[in-house]
Amino acid sequence: MYVLGIETSCDETAAAVVESGERLLSNIVASQLKTHFPYGGVVPELASREHLRAIVPVVRRALEQAKLSYADLGAIAVTKGPGLVGSLLVGLTFAKGLALSLRIPLIAVNHIEGHIHAVVLEEKQHGREVAFPALALVVSGGHTHMFLVEQPEPFRYTYRLISKTRDDAAGEAFDKVAKLLGFGYPGGPIIDRLAPFGDPSQVKLPSTRMKGNELDLSFSGLKTAVLRYVRSADMDEEIKMRKQTFSSGPVKDIEAIRAVTSQQTLDLVASFQQTVIDELLSRALKAADKEPVQSIIVSGGVAANAGLRRRFSSIRYPFYFPTLALSTDNAAMIAAAGYPHLLRGERSDFSVKAQPSLAL
Repeated sequence: MYVLGIETSCDETAAAVVESGERLLSNIVASQLKTHFPYGGVVPELASREHLRAIVPVVRRALEQAKLSYADLGAIAVTKGPGLVGSLLVGLTFAKGLALSLRIPLIAVNHIEGHIHAVVLEEKQHGREVAFPALALVVSGGHTHMFLVEQPEPFRYTYRLISKTRDDAAGEAFDKVAKLLGFGYPGGPIIDRLAPFGDPSQVKLPSTRMKGNELDLSFSGLKTAVLRYVRSADMDEEIKMRKQTFSSGPVKDIEAIRAVTSQQTLDLVASFQQTVIDELLSRALKAADKEPVQSIIVSGGVAANAGLRRRFSSIRYPFYFPTLALSTDNAAMIAAAGYPHLLRGERSDFSVKAQPSLAL
């Protein structure tokens, strides 16, 4: 069974083909980074327009890479939410039309479920199975949630929300702090690359204590603490110089970035990243100790963070991270998440709508 996955929830147009839920045949992602870079973040109207331009060639490339034709497909899985409504509509409408013309099943998938199944897919590719029940930490620019994931029977998964962020998602906080410091967009990868050059003990940033559910997260206070530090340290001239360096586009050379970054800023960046990682790790371990889990899954764009991966390498629970290619938004995870629904006889009718605030 060849399942075509389509993912257009935010600013990346993606298509992939997965065989029987466990063999990745192709994975194509068209980035919109150049389009959104001048604005310091994703512009929803521009994202929709770029999806319209890219969706047909991206799907064609996915089929070519898989060495398949449209006639070989057995089903189409597509993201229905959460995400930007205009972006979701492009992928969902294209998937509906294609499924209707090919007379094959359409499976509308939750994007967050997809991130969890990125790990399930890669374990299956290596002939292994994820140890369930598992604690799933889905952490990205749009989401920071923890779920208890159980597998009561083959090809059936249940999800119970344990905690979430009450304001900014972790990836959003990375990008906002990077923008504040003049590093441009997207800022998370730059902070991750710079953090090893700083000393986190030189800048004290606050951790959060939550009323109610102590496992919930919050990053807005941390972001404000960075802003206050920047103002008190009078970093305006340095930030202005960095903005000029990044004005024409992303800078990939780490030495070029360090050349316009003081040691004080490197220490601030290191402290910020360590504080975010500490918050994520401490909440995940507390949740794992409370729940009957056998392993921990970490997925989503922030799962690509090298510092986060290093810290999880020392925990007492078995843990899983997807490869870097399947950490950020991709369609392979959507095809993989759709396959169990297909085996259970579940189908989406053609009246299914985009749901930008869809919960798992």
